[in-house]
Amino acid sequence: MPSLKDLKNRINSVKNTRKITKAMQMVAAAKLRRAQEAAEAGRPYAERMNAVMASLAAGVAGSEGAPRLLAGSGKDQTHLLVVMTAERGLCGGFNSSIAKLARNHAQELAAAGKTVKILTVGKKGREQLKRDWGHAFVGHVDLSEVKRIGYANAAAVARQVTAAFDGGEADVVTIFYSRFQSVISQIPTATQIIPAKFEEGAATSALYDYEPTEEVILADLLPRNVATQIFTALLENGASEQGARMSAMDNATRNAGDMINKLTIQFNRSRQAAITKELIEIISGAEAL
Repeated sequence: MPSLKDLKNRINSVKNTRKITKAMQMVAAAKLRRAQEAAEAGRPYAERMNAVMASLAAGVAGSEGAPRLLAGSGKDQTHLLVVMTAERGLCGGFNSSIAKLARNHAQELAAAGKTVKILTVGKKGREQLKRDWGHAFVGHVDLSEVKRIGYANAAAVARQVTAAFDGGEADVVTIFYSRFQSVISQIPTATQIIPAKFEEGAATSALYDYEPTEEVILADLLPRNVATQIFTALLENGASEQGARMSAMDNATRNAGDMINKLTIQFNRSRQAAITKELIEIISGAEAL
């Protein structure tokens, strides 16, 4: 049974931990507001661009002049998985859920006889995938020094994946990230960006005359679309990370409070038992005299 001093030290230690988790919760809440605004502001642009791209793609589908980023390389053998996670932990299952989705997808591809390559964005995803898929790593993007994610960061990643596709090092490119829904809900998502895929019904119903041709416009817009989708994924990841960290730190703070209450009760009982024991010894000694 722990001594009174041990219990008191443990209570003080848990109280200090609670202060830290509470402070981290408040910091995450402040960052979440900005990250959520950025993610929500980027969605309309991404959705509208997706609709325009789908309309253009529908007009050149099956034609010989379709850009390679849309038509593909003609093969489906080498898959590049771009796994986007956080640079830091203490955010619940945020990183694990993305890594799990990417791991399962990689296993399915490997079982089908495909070649899997992995580009990691964020340290935590790389750490979780290193054991099983370290041999498939082809690169890593470190964003630990970036204070605020910008389009330039997404464009740098987009250049890497398009260069891999143009060089024949990848036939299909898929990004993995977490889509922000609420503070307590982040949805792990996988999106194929090369060759470009568009959801059914995404194309706009309006009719347009394009100048120059649709093929020329697509050849210019498709690389931008890759960067836009990566940028949108980074913004969604940023909001999801802060939401998950806020929720995790709130739970940690509550758990620390519960532990303090239990330890305090145990401390009071132990102290009362010690006092009772001393009183019994004093009374017994007095009666013996």
